[in-house]
Amino acid sequence: MRQAVLVIDFQQDLVEGTAEESGVYGKENVIQVINQVVQEADTQGHAIVFIRDLDVANGQGPGFAVHSSIQIPDQAVTFDKAATNSFHGTPLLEHLKQAQVEHLIILGCKTEHCIDTAVRSATVSGFDVTLVADGHTTNGSDVLSAEQMIAHHNQVLHGHYNVEHFAIIRPSTETVFEPIHHQYRT
Repeated sequence: MRQAVLVIDFQQDLVEGTAEESGVYGKENVIQVINQVVQEADTQGHAIVFIRDLDVANGQGPGFAVHSSIQIPDQAVTFDKAATNSFHGTPLLEHLKQAQVEHLIILGCKTEHCIDTAVRSATVSGFDVTLVADGHTTNGSDVLSAEQMIAHHNQVLHGHYNVEHFAIIRPSTETVFEPIHHQYRT
């Protein structure tokens, strides 16, 4: 089965924060998880895609770049997006279909925006999705803390779409490159 890792918006200014917005929750752990999953994907020959949001740092400079602590393999590709949805206005879907990818492993930020949208869009676009439970983060809001948002999304996205293709949530301590979707199909 062809698989791909999708790291969304894990950009310098989003992760570290700016004068206008605080940085993300638990960044050290998420950095470690992203690097672990990306390295494993690289070793196993899976596709690796980084997505950058053009809204971050006005789409330029060091703040726009993928976070400096993330090790980006040579074979990884990077797409820039203008919308919350990583598939909108980008070559992502075509790239994944050309590579005959069937299973996506998703990580990055922010949980309630671009991660949520990517998981939902991927399932309706014909992919099984594994969202890495400890591999996505946010900075929270006035209503919910970052921890609450992450826990909430890990719960509500598990089983999302529930038809031909769907999302499951698994921690990085499990073997995310051995999808278990078939265990839930009838």
